[in-house]
Amino acid sequence: MAIVIWIPLILPLVLGVVSGLRQRSAWTLWLPVASAAVLLGAGVVLILDVSDRGPITTADGLLRVDSLSAWMLAVVGVVAVVALWGGVPHRTDRSRNIGRFAGLLCLFLAAMSLAVAADNIGLMWVAIELTTITTAFLVGSRGGRGALEAAWKYVILGSAGVAIAFLGIVLIFAASRTGGAPSLSWVVLLAHAGSLDPTLTRAGAALAVLGFATKAGLAPMHSWLPDAHSQAPATVSGLMSGVLLSVAFYAILRIQAVADAAIGPALMRELLLAAGLLSLAVTAGLAITQKDFKRLLAYSSIEHMGLLALGAAAGGPLAIAAVLLHILGHGLVKSSMFVLSGRILGFTGSHDIADVRNLLRRRPDLGGPFLLGAAALLGFPPFVTFFTEVAIIVAGFQRGLGWQMMVACILLVVVFAGIARHVLAMTVGTDPDPEVARTLPAPPDKPARFRQVPIGIALGLCAVVGFAAWPLAGPLVAAVAALGGGR
Repeated sequence: MAIVIWIPLILPLVLGVVSGLRQRSAWTLWLPVASAAVLLGAGVVLILDVSDRGPITTADGLLRVDSLSAWMLAVVGVVAVVALWGGVPHRTDRSRNIGRFAGLLCLFLAAMSLAVAADNIGLMWVAIELTTITTAFLVGSRGGRGALEAAWKYVILGSAGVAIAFLGIVLIFAASRTGGAPSLSWVVLLAHAGSLDPTLTRAGAALAVLGFATKAGLAPMHSWLPDAHSQAPATVSGLMSGVLLSVAFYAILRIQAVADAAIGPALMRELLLAAGLLSLAVTAGLAITQKDFKRLLAYSSIEHMGLLALGAAAGGPLAIAAVLLHILGHGLVKSSMFVLSGRILGFTGSHDIADVRNLLRRRPDLGGPFLLGAAALLGFPPFVTFFTEVAIIVAGFQRGLGWQMMVACILLVVVFAGIARHVLAMTVGTDPDPEVARTLPAPPDKPARFRQVPIGIALGLCAVVGFAAWPLAGPLVAAVAALGGGR
């Protein structure tokens, strides 16, 4: 079954080349959707195969898919399907380079697949760096001063982050030399964790986590995220929030597993607790005063990455399983929300929350899903995010992090109040001022009904999975085991 590992790496590249050759053809926008569907299929097949036969390796061990890698590949696939299918515009400007945009999306998916399938930290670093290059062009693809500034800010801060991570990886490799088995393989590092040089491992793990935390949007390295997410096309914002941040956090989980086995959990716990609480505090402080609804969603991403950091800091099977399930739920909801935000922007012609009012009456096809998605992001039952957030908080108390979890709960209440205030104003608030409404562009035609399908599927899955997660129990337990049982 090693061939299944290669399919999500090679097929998106081939479809990306096809897209580049047909630069003005609107149908090329469906090629990234096909790539995402293939990723999802490959992830599901690998989850089933790995559960029966164990990890699969190829390319002389450079590529290895265990239960965690297979889970993440499936998550990348399903979230990308929602973002790309729902984000395909029902009208396209053929004067623009459509094929290049579609080709970059395919390259982004190939890089994400490589990042989760690589058994070598260095190869994973290369894949994540490749996403910086592709997403920089995607963020700036709309043109204009704001988009270009956001793209440059993302390049500078993202490159600084991966440079710090590279230094950490070098130190981890140096630490492995003291044990007589110099390697960057996850398997080898975990197997020889007890022989790693503790001083080098401590410095290397801290730098690597700091670098990858920049890509994951954790505070205080988060400043690129609101600008990039607000200026990028809705499809790209959905991919970055639902896929890129999650894959960067996957790298943190892998580094944490090695560090905990080599030097104990204290260092990673302190770093992740600080990053998690600070991320929640940043969101709490800025969500209330936001005036741009895409930036509001971007700050919500920082909040959820902070929750993941708290779960990883708590550790243990319950917290890590909740983290992995939360990655799936957040990705599905956030990709849907960014797709809807793009449609709301097309309807109102404005990013400003003040210009978006009473969507439930004016455009129920936008207002209804947007309100449901916001409820999922805020952790309302029956959505899976409610159960995963509760599990993370409970696990934190069980692991002796009582006051930290109390602070997190207070900050979550503030975030809840800020985001709920804006979402309710957008969906059930009074109609916009008539004078302002006259200055807005005429609303475009409604997209075809089948473009609502991925949004409905994503929100429906998030509402069902919390109650019917038993099919995912086996893969989640196996994925936790791949991280050393969550320690």
